[in-house]
Amino acid sequence: MTDAPNRPLLRAMIVDDHPLFCDALAMTLKVLAGLQAVETAGTLEEAVRRLDAGSRPDLVVLDLNLPDVDGLDGLVRLRLAVPEVPVLVVSSMADPRIMRAALRAGAVGFVPKHAPRDTYRAALEAVCAGRIFLPDGVEPEGEPSRSEEAIARLGLLTRQQARILQLICEGKLNKQIAFDLGIAETTVKAHVTAIMRKLGVLSRTQAVLMAKEARFSAMVPEG
Repeated sequence: MTDAPNRPLLRAMIVDDHPLFCDALAMTLKVLAGLQAVETAGTLEEAVRRLDAGSRPDLVVLDLNLPDVDGLDGLVRLRLAVPEVPVLVVSSMADPRIMRAALRAGAVGFVPKHAPRDTYRAALEAVCAGRIFLPDGVEPEGEPSRSEEAIARLGLLTRQQARILQLICEGKLNKQIAFDLGIAETTVKAHVTAIMRKLGVLSRTQAVLMAKEARFSAMVPEG
């Protein structure tokens, strides 16, 4: 690691459904980054539940291939739940297009699951220094697909905005959304304006179409 990292790593959460890999990765992280504690979660739902309960790791290490998520859904849900916590994707889905899509969806980096230790070390150094990490030979730029672009924009929403967009997708009006969430209708209107600005759309209908493009309803945490 660098001598004076900008973002010290003391605690991490690994979200992966393979216990043996979790154990090996936890040991690697402790050796390479000097982490004091590493907790593991076997599903995205378990990880979000712990984060909602107050767990605040300095880094989340996420596998994309989890039993309760599809593709980048888990990453988007984590970014909605704890936008201040960096997420490093460690996955066997190592296609460069997937790596770039993960960055667009909010990941701070991507490490192929069976990469050598030096690659993990470089990734952790990048995270500490506040830099984005991709393996050697993978360029960060590339033309995104429509669904990748939609996922990236949806990842900009706050958790409350994501919940409001979900209710918009269900066909609810501002007054109904205000009632469901226990907030003022003027607050809902302000959120809707912010949602459309972040998504780069001009109407609620366009926002709904973008949400459908990314299968957004499955990404939003309950509550």
